Amino acid sequence: MNEIQNLNPKCIWKNFYALTQVPRPSGHLEKIQQFLLDFAKEVGVEAFKDPAGNIVMRKPASAGMENRKGVILQAHMDMVPERDTESTHNFETDPIRPWIDNGWVKAKGTTLGADNGLGVAAIMSVMEDKSLKHGPIEALITRDEETGMFGANELPASELQGDILLNLDSETWGKFVIGSAGGIDITATLDYQEVDTDPEDAAVLVTLKGLRSGHSGLEIHEGRANANKQLVRFVREAIEQLDARLTSWHGGKVRNVIPYKAEALLTLPKENVEALGELAEDWLAELNSQFKGIETGIKFYVERVETPAKQVPVEIQDNLIDAIYACHDGVVRMIPSYPSVVETSSNLAIIDIEDGHSVFKILARSSREDMKDYIVKMLESCFNMAGMKVETAGSYSGWDPNPDSEILHLLLKDYKKLFGLDGIIQVDHAGLECSVILGKYPNLDVVSFGPTMKSPHTTSERALIATVEPFWQLLKKTLEDIPRKE
Repeated sequence: MNEIQNLNPKCIWKNFYALTQVPRPSGHLEKIQQFLLDFAKEVGVEAFKDPAGNIVMRKPASAGMENRKGVILQAHMDMVPERDTESTHNFETDPIRPWIDNGWVKAKGTTLGADNGLGVAAIMSVMEDKSLKHGPIEALITRDEETGMFGANELPASELQGDILLNLDSETWGKFVIGSAGGIDITATLDYQEVDTDPEDAAVLVTLKGLRSGHSGLEIHEGRANANKQLVRFVREAIEQLDARLTSWHGGKVRNVIPYKAEALLTLPKENVEALGELAEDWLAELNSQFKGIETGIKFYVERVETPAKQVPVEIQDNLIDAIYACHDGVVRMIPSYPSVVETSSNLAIIDIEDGHSVFKILARSSREDMKDYIVKMLESCFNMAGMKVETAGSYSGWDPNPDSEILHLLLKDYKKLFGLDGIIQVDHAGLECSVILGKYPNLDVVSFGPTMKSPHTTSERALIATVEPFWQLLKKTLEDIPRKE
């Protein structure tokens, strides 16, 4: 504890550590909402919870700076609740256990919550620091960003008063984001009547795990293995060659996370069990070869289990396996004018098949509305051919870049002045709440920036300590230099 809180700048790390002690997984935010309200009361700033469950704080301008443009500091309060397979961590009750490893802050066995806890910690630091010079400041700390940007989508249209929005949810220090992709949730379902299992058959649980996983926006282009897409290759071969039958499938947990684990329960003739084990060994070697240099911890194995009473009918099984195999996963194309940035992608995040119900959950992203429509129709077509019902929800538009942004050029100027370096202007494939907020407040001048983090949404999530101090310096300097309001 003391080691984390003694890092510089102490104000941010103290507040970040306090956040790690408050459970805040998406969908369970009552404790963090109350924590933030109590914090605001303690430091003497106005605060309230709005009808959407967001926390809004307001701090008046420093003496003599009342005529500056109003700044909204924005971050989200929730975190992705991922844990190692061996972990017993309960995200609704247990604190995160941060630790320092070779210049990075990590968490033991779970996601760290630096996404977006460091942004919230910076906002808290601004609110409590009486020595800062600044114009009028608002804080908008949104609810449930990770599961559908619900807080931003439900934000009242007349709530915010500021002129400039500084989103603190970017993850590469020195890069200033001025645009991001839109997204949409796609869910395909199919109910079926289970059939009896042959009681003479054996049952095996096939598990693929240990994949790197990652953020389905920031890391979708890196070629990381998707557990659902790789397991289906083995399952299909087991069905075709060894008379295997599908009983259940569970892969992935969160839409915006590349799934690192999937498992399928199969039945098959007892005399084919040994051959299935050999097939699994072959596939493990194949996966290690195909993903050499990308995946280093792949685990793939089969275990004998008790034979279940029911299983998926053959025709449904074949349709579902075909749908998983055919479903697009990964990059569709890059942005023609920014060829290093992904334009359109999809992530086959979650598959659950059991007890007569099958559910596939996908997050598709695109910085173009027409291409977002294209990927939706592509996936609908795939699932329709399998007889599945397809529904969409949580659609949000992309954030169109504004290279002439006044606040962007102020940030670049102050970054150069402080560190002697040129900042990098970037458009992200990851979805940011800026696009949703701009839909309600179209006149805001918006930029996103933050300290460096790696592998958000995974248990490898880590924050680079050396980038948090300069991030704090730039935030303070920019607040001091905000232009006058005309």
